[in-house]
Amino acid sequence: MVGLTTKQDLVKIRSRSLRTRIWFRALSKIERAIIDLSIKCVEKIRSTVLARTISTIVSKLLGSLEEDFMKRAERIGCNIAEKLCTLGERWGNNAFSNWKCDKCFVRFLGVNALNT
Repeated sequence: MVGLTTKQDLVKIRSRSLRTRIWFRALSKIERAIIDLSIKCVEKIRSTVLARTISTIVSKLLGSLEEDFMKRAERIGCNIAEKLCTLGERWGNNAFSNWKCDKCFVRFLGVNALNT
């Protein structure tokens, strides 16, 4: 179990998924209904079957959230790396042009930009 045992935990993950627009893309209608009904009907999850089902759904959501974050980080990091490379080439250093091809550096720039 991912650690979701209460109604409040499910509400948090649902609101975060809705905010980032993952809720409808990542989950089927049945999975969304299971989460919604659990929020409405259960204060604390005691059933092992329900806990296992919710755990699977939440893992799917968290995986999609992480994937979405990395895509955004790479897109933003690529723009920043392009600007840095252009600036470095204007200064006369052609070694900067290799930076925009380095995936790790691009992700680093993107994650830093998203966290500020």
